[in-house]
Amino acid sequence: MEERIKHLVAQSAAEILSIRRHLHANPELSFKEYETSKFVTSKLDEWGVSYKRGYVDTGIVAHIEGKNPTSKVIALRGDMDALPIVEANDVSYRSTNVGVMHACGHDVHTSCVMGVAKTLHDLRDEFEGTVKIIFQPGEEILPGGASLMIKEGALDNPKASSIVGQHVLPELEVGKVGFRSGMYMASADEVHFTVKGKGGHAALPHYTIDPVLITSHIIVALQQIVRRRTKPGVPCVLSFGKVEANGATNIIPNEVHVQGTFRTMDEEWRKEAHKIMKKLAEELAISMGGSCDFRVDVGYPHVYNDEALTEFSRQAAKAYLGEENVVELDMRMTGEDFSYYTHHMPGCFYRLGVGNKEAGIVSGLHTPTFNVDERCLEVGTGLMAYIAYKQLTDQ
Repeated sequence: MEERIKHLVAQSAAEILSIRRHLHANPELSFKEYETSKFVTSKLDEWGVSYKRGYVDTGIVAHIEGKNPTSKVIALRGDMDALPIVEANDVSYRSTNVGVMHACGHDVHTSCVMGVAKTLHDLRDEFEGTVKIIFQPGEEILPGGASLMIKEGALDNPKASSIVGQHVLPELEVGKVGFRSGMYMASADEVHFTVKGKGGHAALPHYTIDPVLITSHIIVALQQIVRRRTKPGVPCVLSFGKVEANGATNIIPNEVHVQGTFRTMDEEWRKEAHKIMKKLAEELAISMGGSCDFRVDVGYPHVYNDEALTEFSRQAAKAYLGEENVVELDMRMTGEDFSYYTHHMPGCFYRLGVGNKEAGIVSGLHTPTFNVDERCLEVGTGLMAYIAYKQLTDQ
């Protein structure tokens, strides 16, 4: 079956490449993937693949039914949205929607699961059960399309028992994939706070309540939460990327605005830390004569890869690609809304190598020059199809 899937994917390779380039040239922002959704369904119609549309407005769930379709149901996911970035690549398929770009590889993800739909549809007489393919909107912004797809029943009727997703990784050479069991990616919360004091002349600080000084104490004190209150062994990051005082060399402002991110891989500690940070910031500001309005915008939970499903998928990858092309991943403190699926059912989120140093394809995700070695399309399509097939036939 490995060779048969490879053969079917090779036959569709030119079409999958064309699909990827069309998607790349026509990117759409989160929850606005209207033309993308129409394009996906037009291809599914062409291939005779059944689907239901209208989830979260632009989301789609395709159904590949084998024999005895209710015997087992599994899900695969591909996200469709792009980012608000002006593309700098000089390629024939460069974004035609200026200011919007597929800089996170979602064009690859969608192309691959479309290729999987076509491949498994051709193989539907070779397995029992159903593969649900989720074309998901809005991965890039809160509240995350995954959470909304779940709420709207995309995983139900029939109910899926597991889900697998893949994501491009430019640091990994094309032809390789990476897996990690257990904790993999962090929860991602936004921290916003405003410190209020009393502004005035910088040469006369005794007439002021300096919010800049208060803010500096709060930022340093909050770092102690990460260093001294987090349990050893629990990954945790608190970083501040924006501090606005809007004073001057000789002006102490009335208030300071701060934005940052808090990330961890322990959901209980996450909730506790939110409370501790808020209490510390507000009380420290009061102790110095000011005040602090502190808010945490709760983002995605952490990605947890089910051990059994991930090991199963890892072994399938070794059989399909060769053991030398399957690597172990490090933890990442970046976030992903695939996490909602992994807290809802057993899930496996793995990485697809798309880099090529010799060809200069090395730019990171979310950059204007991000691109992929398009040989990854056959790898990503074939491996996802094979993992799905093995799940329905081996377990």
